[in-house]
Amino acid sequence: MASEHSTGRSADRELGRFLHARRNQTRPEQVGLTAGTGLRRTPGLRREELATLAGISIDYYVRLERGKETRPSPAVLDALARALRLDDAEHQHLRELAALAARYAAEPAPPPGRTVRPHLKLILETMRPDPAYVISRSMDLLAWNPGGLALYAGLDDWPATQRNLARYLFLHPTARTLFPDWDHQVRGCVARLRALAGTDPDASDLTGLVGELLVKSPDFAKLWERYEVAGRKKIHKTFHHPQVGVLTLSAQSMHLEDTPGQRLSVYAADPGTPDHDAMLLLDMATADSAERPARQTGRQQRRQP
Repeated sequence: MASEHSTGRSADRELGRFLHARRNQTRPEQVGLTAGTGLRRTPGLRREELATLAGISIDYYVRLERGKETRPSPAVLDALARALRLDDAEHQHLRELAALAARYAAEPAPPPGRTVRPHLKLILETMRPDPAYVISRSMDLLAWNPGGLALYAGLDDWPATQRNLARYLFLHPTARTLFPDWDHQVRGCVARLRALAGTDPDASDLTGLVGELLVKSPDFAKLWERYEVAGRKKIHKTFHHPQVGVLTLSAQSMHLEDTPGQRLSVYAADPGTPDHDAMLLLDMATADSAERPARQTGRQQRRQP
């Protein structure tokens, strides 16, 4: 019972945090209001302005933002979404936060296991030379083919248990030069983690990662405070790779059935293009470097009496 109430309080707070963040980032002129000449404590909307736009009382809105009101009606949620100019993903996130707060405890999520089924690893190999990998819902790299790991230059320097794409983007020194649009990449990354943490605030696979990045990366902390949950994904990604030069690849990601939130990500390029040649070179060079120590170990074992 104690865990249920703890989860409920976390959900209440997340609903209020989301509303507070979106209100602070919605400027009066965006919703047809004039900022006026008086001193404003925030560049965004005042509570009373948002309440008026949504057609609810200021007292009721304050209770929502402070986590003291846990059962807003669908009509109230829709009115707040319209007033804040939320897009479809943000609107859906607001509904999910409200639903979680209302029932006080969702059914416990399955443990986010790191095990990748053997047939998925086989699929990764059959995709070569296309870089491909499997990641967890919190962006841990769980399995990969040679190009899938090598695409994120320098990630193989870290122990396998530390290979996380969010950690790489914010903490690895190569990430900022690998991605010419690093700012866009990290915003989408944080939005994805924020959306997941909002609906499962006590998840152990997220709290440790988020806590680490909040301490070690001021850039992450600033984006986390914004509480954006709708990242814009790009169909093509460009990499300034230190090993094979510049390559632009088509990107595709998909959920894997019957897994605890695992996803398969694949990159591809049209055959005969410079991008495909660079991708092929990356796969060959990485596979060769990985096989070389194994061949040396085999020769040493044969030499032993």
